Amino acid sequence: MTVMRDEEIDPLLEKLGPAQKVRLLTGASTWRTHAEPAVGLRALTFSDGPAGVRGETWDERETSLVLPSPTALAASWDEHLVTDLGALLASEARRKNVDVLLAPTLNLHRSPLGGRHFECFSEDPLLTGRTGAALIRGIQSGGVAATAKHFVANDAETDRLGVDVHMDEQTLHELYLAPFEAAVAAGVQAVMSAYNKVDGVTMSASPLLEHPLKEGKEGWGFEGPVVSDWGGVRTLLETARSAQDLAMPGPDGPWAAGLLTALERGLVSCAAVDDKVRRLLRLAGQVGALGAPRSVRRPVIKPGAQRALLRRAVAAGTVLLRNDGDLLPLDRTELRSVAVIGPHATAVRIQGGGSAEVFPETVVTPLAGIRAALDGSAKVTHHRGLPPSGRPLPLAPENSRDPRTGAPGVLVRLLDADGGELHAEHRLSGRIVEPSVVVDGAAAVEIRALVRPDVGGVWTWAVGGWGAVSLSVGGEVVLSGTFPVDSDDPTRVHVAPPLHPAPAELVAGEEVEVVARRALAPGSGVATVLAAAPPAGGAASVLAEAVGAARAADVAVVVVGTTEESESEGHDREGLDLPDGQDALVRAVARANPRTVVVVNSGGPVALPWHARVPALLLAWFPGQEAGGGLADVLFGRAEPGGRLPTTWGAAQDDVPVLGTAPAPDGRLHYEEGLHIGYAAWLRSGTAPAYWFGHGLGYTSWEYEDLTAPGTVGAGEAFDVRVRVRNSGRRRGREVVQLYLARNGSAVERPARRLIGYAAVGAEPGESAVAVIRVSGRALAHWSAVRHGWETEAGDFALLGGRSAGDLPLRATLTAAVSRRPAGTGTDRGSERTGERSPLML
Repeated sequence: MTVMRDEEIDPLLEKLGPAQKVRLLTGASTWRTHAEPAVGLRALTFSDGPAGVRGETWDERETSLVLPSPTALAASWDEHLVTDLGALLASEARRKNVDVLLAPTLNLHRSPLGGRHFECFSEDPLLTGRTGAALIRGIQSGGVAATAKHFVANDAETDRLGVDVHMDEQTLHELYLAPFEAAVAAGVQAVMSAYNKVDGVTMSASPLLEHPLKEGKEGWGFEGPVVSDWGGVRTLLETARSAQDLAMPGPDGPWAAGLLTALERGLVSCAAVDDKVRRLLRLAGQVGALGAPRSVRRPVIKPGAQRALLRRAVAAGTVLLRNDGDLLPLDRTELRSVAVIGPHATAVRIQGGGSAEVFPETVVTPLAGIRAALDGSAKVTHHRGLPPSGRPLPLAPENSRDPRTGAPGVLVRLLDADGGELHAEHRLSGRIVEPSVVVDGAAAVEIRALVRPDVGGVWTWAVGGWGAVSLSVGGEVVLSGTFPVDSDDPTRVHVAPPLHPAPAELVAGEEVEVVARRALAPGSGVATVLAAAPPAGGAASVLAEAVGAARAADVAVVVVGTTEESESEGHDREGLDLPDGQDALVRAVARANPRTVVVVNSGGPVALPWHARVPALLLAWFPGQEAGGGLADVLFGRAEPGGRLPTTWGAAQDDVPVLGTAPAPDGRLHYEEGLHIGYAAWLRSGTAPAYWFGHGLGYTSWEYEDLTAPGTVGAGEAFDVRVRVRNSGRRRGREVVQLYLARNGSAVERPARRLIGYAAVGAEPGESAVAVIRVSGRALAHWSAVRHGWETEAGDFALLGGRSAGDLPLRATLTAAVSRRPAGTGTDRGSERTGERSPLML
């Protein structure tokens, strides 16, 4: 939709008085803005959703399509696919009447301990920027606004509301701002400010919102609104005077309480308020929420095509790290038995936890996908290999029923102060983030369920929530206490409150009623959880059973991964080891069967101490609802594993060169490594990782034959590099050709090498293909902290071509021709300021 110009918006502003303008700048509710009939403005509806569109409700009965996690999308290195997936998100948003989607997340994988990396793309700013831009184009092609978040340096979860990130100016511009600049160049219609501080200033009041985001020298010219992260506007004057435009959620908040008075007293300028409202109206015009409704025909993606696209995306993002002896793809005609091992084979993590969670209508597990692919031609067995973890999980339809109706699931009630029922509803999960209605006078939330245990013994029960909490099992109170709110983090308070456990002994086959209740109080949310875990059982016997099955099978497929406790929004990871004895399980199965395939189900890197001992190793990430189908396509050769690593993986945590995410006691987190994160940090450390950024195998092999580049380019001049590769294998394949830049003896700080472009090619066996890589004129430039702008250093640069940051067989030399300016012009000798503004070649 055409962007409204100021001269079209200003007449609308003139129709609004100060109170009307100020009212528009704080949300009307959790997910909506205010409408304003005087200018024909309807409310805008926002929704979380990097991996799906949840809509306004947090209700497992309101289902959504679930895409592979953003890390998996970046692993595809396929912008066309990502754009198609963005269009699918737009279709989902329109189905749920959502105008603004809170995606993509453009923060970087600075440390593998970052708890929310599954929601981000990569450790590299170029790959992040190009993938994010592709998703933005897809979302906005459907008339839905995308939101680039979290601006900026929200790269970890520890103390995310208050951490004060410090880094040098060059690092800020070359790494952490670069993906957002790419988003603006792609036309993103909204930007979300982060919770954290940068250089002592909270991002909802940061001067970075003005420059470079909107205006100023080297400014990007962003014309849309900056929306706060939910609850991110926590003060009045410093945020209102900044380039922060919209405070969410509403209706309460510092701006709602005090902005009008501040405006009337001259503490905040009329021009500042007008600019905020102007940007909000511009966004409304782009999504069709301003003026008379317009009927715009949008492409409709049929359900079958939706699932086919999601299944293709699983295979496209799956990374094959090892394939010794060409174990993969498996030949279905030669298999008689397959042992599928590991809890994640049936309880696959399709998405990360936290605010971005959505609820799928259906999930294809790895076990189901393998069974469907073999279609009875081979015997497929499943063995957990590990006892239950002992962590209580929310009740589900499989293990509970509503005591009032008998239907699978639970009964949720809202009670008044005397225990009287105000509202009741049937739900499918023991995790209730919010009931479907808000009832005046509600004093407590209650969850009731009938549970018939399949095993006897001491079960671990738990209730999640804040304040006064009680839990009874079979009429006996097993927990009663008060648990004060210990955080102001919205996710911990409103989405994932802690569980309070209590033991209770049950008899196998005897049904009991379980009742969890929590009091409601201001500031404590309404989220309530009823969860249970069976007795742990014997670890040795469960492992022995799995090992025996693996030994007897033609092939063993072990699915391992992280848990919501070890990898989720709201907290960083305590370590990179797989939880619950999964490393020992992999080792034991690999010893028992030399034809073992290991599938890793995680959103970010995990330690792989056994990686050299298994013949085949796949990374499936959090693969979305079609997990099992896409994985089976890869295992049995229907699709080639298309993924390449978007983040470097070390074999052990102790090897990782940039690890810390916790601020110092003064609240500061110093990015002391500067430009050297990810593969750049590994190169500087001199230690080789287990698998380099960009690594990934297919089902054929490639020879890198030639790299052709111009001999000389001018400052700010884009150029093409051609890389010829040959398919030296036995089947058609796809190769992601990567181009890196290096410069020895530079007068400025640089990483040892940096990705400056990539392109994918396909070829039949024996054929050659030429990858044409378009390189931005910005690629040779560096940010000068002296003159606060981009400059290009004269001289020779090395162009390195290959298949990963650690495997670059081709090389060429490129000379940057920089004109010398007379002394006294303010330009360093041997460098020149460049007017090149394109951050990345999109």
